[in-house]
Amino acid sequence: MIDTPTLVDQYCHGVLRTELGLGTFEARLGRGDGPAAPGTTLFDTQTGFAVRRWCPPLLGLEPHCPPARYLARRRELGVLEAGRRLLRGSGITTYLVSSGLPDDLTGPEEMAAAGDAEARAVVRLEPLAEQVADTSGTVASFLANLAESVHGAATHAAAFAATASLAGQGPALAPEPPGPGAVRGAAARWLAGRRVGEELTDPVLLSHLLWTAVATGRPLQLHAGPEEPGPRTDPAPLTAFVRATAGLGTDLVLLPGLFHHRYAARLAAAHPHVYADSGAALARTGARAAAILADILELAPFGKILFSTGAQSLPELHVVGAHLFRDSLNRVLGTWLTEGACTPTDARRVAHLLAAENAHRVYGLR
Repeated sequence: MIDTPTLVDQYCHGVLRTELGLGTFEARLGRGDGPAAPGTTLFDTQTGFAVRRWCPPLLGLEPHCPPARYLARRRELGVLEAGRRLLRGSGITTYLVSSGLPDDLTGPEEMAAAGDAEARAVVRLEPLAEQVADTSGTVASFLANLAESVHGAATHAAAFAATASLAGQGPALAPEPPGPGAVRGAAARWLAGRRVGEELTDPVLLSHLLWTAVATGRPLQLHAGPEEPGPRTDPAPLTAFVRATAGLGTDLVLLPGLFHHRYAARLAAAHPHVYADSGAALARTGARAAAILADILELAPFGKILFSTGAQSLPELHVVGAHLFRDSLNRVLGTWLTEGACTPTDARRVAHLLAAENAHRVYGLR
């Protein structure tokens, strides 16, 4: 086993503060999946099996105990104590927590306290713009306040994040910033027809947001494709945006869905300012996670790959993400050692790069 005492979860969300019943827990476990087949539950998935393997011992139960028994123990401990035990048992030492999600999720300070870890905020651009729009009366004030908010956030945030991706937001990834007239026109149209709390989807304003974030020099996380393949997953806009941002001093961290991990790894290999996340691709694959990680390590330099859990709502998903990463890393590097592809010193160095050192360098965490 290769020890990774420091583990930086470079892309995650907070956890729920409320108690969960079986149905609610399963819905969060499925992370948007449809209902289970009759006579089964969403514990009958790779994620469900992984939760039952890794999480019960942290709450004083045997691995693979029945879901009903596990959830009963969870309720017995209470949501705060169960969350504390799970997060501390994950071995994660630093959380980069994405902002702008529902208020029922914990923020960076709460994650740090519960997990006995460090935590930093990653500011999501779209919710930031929506908050500014809610309090800005005119187009001029909206654009001025938006610029001030983005640049202000850059002084304390670990990074920015945006959902502009291969999945339908290609126009937002324009290879050059939109002109002032186009931005004012898009802002006027959006503000005129917008209700308070309405999400930002205008591609011109999204592009303006992305380029404003790039100008701050803080790392920018970009979703690089959905979990499932489909007709709206053309990689050309992202490739053009990556090329256009080269040499500007801003690193891009690509967060690929499962079917796009190879593409993100290739971009990371080809461009000095691009990095690939391994977490979102591993989190749903359970026992096959080592094969996915091997794919990423095959294509990207080891200094370009970052660990994350991509977890949201359930502390169990942070535990699963951390264990799958460590287990997969040991399987892959163990094979390399057995085959003589590297030395033990090499293997330890690769493990430490992926687990924490790359994230420390990219985000300036030291």
